[in-house]
Amino acid sequence: MAFQGSLEELPLPDVIQLVAASGKTGKFSVSSRLGSGDIFLRDGRIVHSRSAQLRGEEAFYELATWQEGEFVFTPGDEAPDATIEKSNTNLLMQAAQRIDEWKVLVSKVPSTRMIPVFTDHGGSTNVSLSPAEWNVVRRIDELRPIEEIAREMGASAFEVSKTVFGLITSGLVDLREPDEDRRLERLQRMTVQDLQATAQALHRRTASLLMSHGGADEAESAYRTVTREIASGNGARAILGQLRASERAVLAALGPSQARAFVESIEQLLGGA
Repeated sequence: MAFQGSLEELPLPDVIQLVAASGKTGKFSVSSRLGSGDIFLRDGRIVHSRSAQLRGEEAFYELATWQEGEFVFTPGDEAPDATIEKSNTNLLMQAAQRIDEWKVLVSKVPSTRMIPVFTDHGGSTNVSLSPAEWNVVRRIDELRPIEEIAREMGASAFEVSKTVFGLITSGLVDLREPDEDRRLERLQRMTVQDLQATAQALHRRTASLLMSHGGADEAESAYRTVTREIASGNGARAILGQLRASERAVLAALGPSQARAFVESIEQLLGGA
């Protein structure tokens, strides 16, 4: 008999551990506004996972860190493939570790929407590239964001962000914010009241996502700053800063999939800005 639940009330790693302990075979189907995917168990062991872009361990890590949406477990559904060899314990520990690593990565990679560009002195920088770094560097066209490069490579945004982090540290690459001029133009047309309402709505959405996670202090600080800046006539640029700070906090706490969904919801709030 199938059973289901909410990821907000029952974190997927906890449910997987419970089902795995009973030695069941079946499939977890996970869905949210982030997308959908499946995780297959065989005699209690995780053996296969798939999402829209990924297969195997990377798909599992992506799905296991989702903290909103629904899951359904269907007993008896057999895995069509076996793409995972690690133990359940290792997989679940690695999923938790990735969230911790994002807290470091966001210091230089605050968003997977950002576009890698070569620095002015990148050509004169003496850097020996690893195969993973070269695989990313040869795809940098200064137009595509990190998440699009990851899709082309069939890799996770996490792995590409780690590589970009190293390239930034070496001085070869920098990051450019996409479409900031368009957002700024839209915000500059707003009244003071509209800016205040936008800043408040952005803060509420951020606080709701981060309620039980780290990063709420940074979001609260950004909101206080933008409130002061709106009063002094600098609200449009301040809200852009608030958005960057909020996205960075969501990325660090919840990972790239939820950060992407968060930004998409904010785009609607800004009227497509």
